[in-house]
Amino acid sequence: MSEATATEQQQPVFNIEKLYVKDLSLEIPHAPGIFLEIENPHVDLQMHTQVNAIEDGLYEVTLTVTVTSQIAAKDKVVFLIEAKQSGIFQVRNLPPQELEPVLWVVCPNILYPYLREVVSNMAVRAGFAPVLLNPVNFDALYQQQKEQAAADAETAAAAAAATPVTTH
Repeated sequence: MSEATATEQQQPVFNIEKLYVKDLSLEIPHAPGIFLEIENPHVDLQMHTQVNAIEDGLYEVTLTVTVTSQIAAKDKVVFLIEAKQSGIFQVRNLPPQELEPVLWVVCPNILYPYLREVVSNMAVRAGFAPVLLNPVNFDALYQQQKEQAAADAETAAAAAAATPVTTH
């Protein structure tokens, strides 16, 4: 094997293999009467990311968002949209400390604009105003999760150290 070929094999690789809507659902439990309501609804958003290794160097990253529009005063759900935007990404020749941020920050940043469009289009097609999801800082979310995991581990270690061990 030549030196140039060995160098090429060690170069980091990042490719988007496929972007797709994995799951999409809409519920309008109080239709058609809800379309006659004049109150402004409150919109609640829940989002999470999931990463699955498909095979060596191939990963599926899925962003899931649940948007619930509700008239709080009447405790009535206007609509509920759940969307999962996924992508298959090829990521190779990265050390583990660099792979994790690529999968949890870079890939969600690629998927998010597609997810925003799917949610907005679904709301409009259902007869409502577009739902415009605010930009998300996936790097900040990743850092928060890392800090929370470290704090949880620290708390668990402290609790384990404080627990008296009895032997018989």
